[in-house]
Amino acid sequence: MLIDNIQDTFATQLQNTPMKFKRYMHNSFDMNDKLIGIIGSRGVGKSTYILQYLKELNLPFEKKLYFNADHFEVINHSIYEIANEFYKRGGKVLAVDEIHKYPNFALELKSIYDSFDLKVIFSGSSALKLENAKYDLSRRAYIYRVNGLSFREFLEYEAGVKFDSIALEDILQNHTDIAYDITSKIKPYEYFGKYLEYGYYPFYKQNLKHYKNRLYEVINTVLESDLPIIFNIEAKNIHKLKKLLSLLCISKPYELNISKLAQKIEINRQTLYTYLHYLELGGLIKLIKSKTKGDSIFTKPEKLYLNNSNLNSSYCQNSDIGTIREEFFVNQTSLLHDINYSKVGDFIIDDTYTLEIGGKNKSYKQIKDVTSSFIIADDIEVGFGNKIPLWLFGFLY
Repeated sequence: MLIDNIQDTFATQLQNTPMKFKRYMHNSFDMNDKLIGIIGSRGVGKSTYILQYLKELNLPFEKKLYFNADHFEVINHSIYEIANEFYKRGGKVLAVDEIHKYPNFALELKSIYDSFDLKVIFSGSSALKLENAKYDLSRRAYIYRVNGLSFREFLEYEAGVKFDSIALEDILQNHTDIAYDITSKIKPYEYFGKYLEYGYYPFYKQNLKHYKNRLYEVINTVLESDLPIIFNIEAKNIHKLKKLLSLLCISKPYELNISKLAQKIEINRQTLYTYLHYLELGGLIKLIKSKTKGDSIFTKPEKLYLNNSNLNSSYCQNSDIGTIREEFFVNQTSLLHDINYSKVGDFIIDDTYTLEIGGKNKSYKQIKDVTSSFIIADDIEVGFGNKIPLWLFGFLY
């Protein structure tokens, strides 16, 4: 009876899953492993991707099953119990959504992995903890991290114009030809401002009028539910996370003073570093550190950003255009590349490329003597030499 009820819900979800638009994951994720984790920030499209994958999977309906770990149909049953019954019925592929809300999920996933010839896909918060030696789940599961819409995807989603993703090296070496080709088909600045305001989370399509309220709810759910569940944060300290996020809205990335920030929130520096780490794992902020100082969570970040520009639009009263530009660049580039703070220029990418972000009149003065250095300029459609349009970095995935 339990499996029947879950399958009824699953059938309805499959029927309501659109297939017209598919994210970058469909071309880049290898779904052949036995245990696969799909993790990422709330609202970026993890559930939709899994349902699309299952809908296309060439298996009879009864051989695949999907459910949410905190759904009322399953909340009084163990995931292992459901997997066991499903496997006995001949099931082949089991997908469990929002698994971070389920206590002891690592133990049960390990048991399912060891007990049944069953492919399991699970999704959860980007803050999901798998590094537990007791269960050794991190070695069993292959983990993929999901970003929100890239600018490239937004153009397809919004305007119906499809482009292939472009490798970083191709952008750096051939950006002029690439930009001419793209701008012959679409005018990027007709859409770029819209993307910065509301184009990162796919749910904007559901009701743009209520997008900011929906995004605010996403932020609050991460702060009030996801992070406390995963990291055992006491309820009385949640307001400190909210206050910290608000303070980041009014601070420029390079002017942030860690000591003063800790004083304002009334916590010590070590706790502040811990909270910043949690907020980054939760997909709300991005820390940029110096490569020379190491990557410990207690290493002082050189710059702090909200995770994406849509968060600025929803959560902040005012946003500095320079911050928005850097935020966009960091968000779009960091999925596939390492970004670190650079004393010369704004960032160094993959320990190789030095990049300075700015407006169309940004000069080479700061980086003129640096090899493999580039100006990433806003407000230009096509670049020249070592000056590259900012929007083009939205085509990396």
